[in-house]
Amino acid sequence: MSSNHEMFQRAQALMPGGVNSPVRAFKSVGGEPFFTERADGPYLWDVEGKRYIDYVGSWGPMIVGHNHPAVRSAVEKAIQNGLSFGTPCPAEITMAETISKLMPSIEVSRMVNSGTEATMSAIRLARGFTGRSRIVKFEGCYHGHGDAFLVKAGSGALTLGTPTSPGVPAALADLTMTLPFNDFEAATRLFDEIGSEVAGLIVEPVPGNMNCIPPRDGYLQHLRELCTKHGVLLIFDEVMTGFRVALGGAQAHYGITPDLTTLGKIIGGGMPVGAYGGRRDIMNQISPAGPIYQAGTLSGNPVAMAAGLAMLELIQEPGFHEELSRRTQLLVDGMQALADGAGIAFSTTRVGAMYGLFFSAEKVETYAQTTACDTSRFNRFFQAMLAGGVFLAPSAYEAGFMSMAHSEQIIADTLKVARDAFQNLDA
Repeated sequence: MSSNHEMFQRAQALMPGGVNSPVRAFKSVGGEPFFTERADGPYLWDVEGKRYIDYVGSWGPMIVGHNHPAVRSAVEKAIQNGLSFGTPCPAEITMAETISKLMPSIEVSRMVNSGTEATMSAIRLARGFTGRSRIVKFEGCYHGHGDAFLVKAGSGALTLGTPTSPGVPAALADLTMTLPFNDFEAATRLFDEIGSEVAGLIVEPVPGNMNCIPPRDGYLQHLRELCTKHGVLLIFDEVMTGFRVALGGAQAHYGITPDLTTLGKIIGGGMPVGAYGGRRDIMNQISPAGPIYQAGTLSGNPVAMAAGLAMLELIQEPGFHEELSRRTQLLVDGMQALADGAGIAFSTTRVGAMYGLFFSAEKVETYAQTTACDTSRFNRFFQAMLAGGVFLAPSAYEAGFMSMAHSEQIIADTLKVARDAFQNLDA
């Protein structure tokens, strides 16, 4: 049996940094990653046989727990008929019907294969539909690795964007404006200045990539009003929040109707799936109904559709999200009480079954506050939890995810490990 260390040594010779996605490398928290052999319910097992209570959940989709029998059964049944067709299949229609039923703002949808593909496609659609070139995004919001999104603001909200990754042309970065999330006045100023040039504003309604930051009261409504006033398409990136913070996503939770929505994670049941959709008149500009081109050989894959439909059926059970939210609150309240008892400056956030843990005494509502948190303490806490068999997201800037497989006993077991971690944090 290979050890995690041996696996990582092999991987580093064959993959950039030894991983196929950067955060998996544990560079921000230190140490080496473990390699997962299998997963079931709330647990992961690594190649050395160690078990972890998992609060990453494949970065969100495992809302009913890993390897749920109903999802697994749906996949097993689907693969008996083939793995990929390259033609339309009945499950695509059922998926589109289900999404429209749960998120009425999505009148028409297009399946893709990842959240990144969904956001890239939505931006192209917004530009093609409006005939405008600029887009607006927010500090700390991540929409995948498309060129248009790997941009940060300059010295002020109205300065030209600058690339944050080599390979992103400066000319393209100039078309992306970045705003501070939860800042009403900055958004108003930007739209007053260049609103007529903006094709779309894309936002995570609950950012999950600067940890979990809930919007301030009225903030999303403010963005909706600005977009309506200036003829800008409001795009909700619900890749993380969709069907997790509420059955109808963040747009249902906050009562906002976006023009376009991007989805991923849960609608694949763990398989590689994404989607984008929205108003019929906008979506009908996508080829072959309209002139804006977007295609994908594996889009609407029958196996992925089967997994996603099984997952969506499970989360529609009465009381599902209320119970999941209650359990998430148990976890964050327990963490807060333990930190307070240990005299550690600490705060939490929660929206539905997403949550954030911050080593800060103040309520965290902005990207600037997130980056001011004590990351060294988080890193020590992460390592202590991992040693105790609890896997948190390996970064101080990532949200946590609860699943229905996390029973009250599992939460209690987690808090036992956390108690020791907090008490020995500064030892």
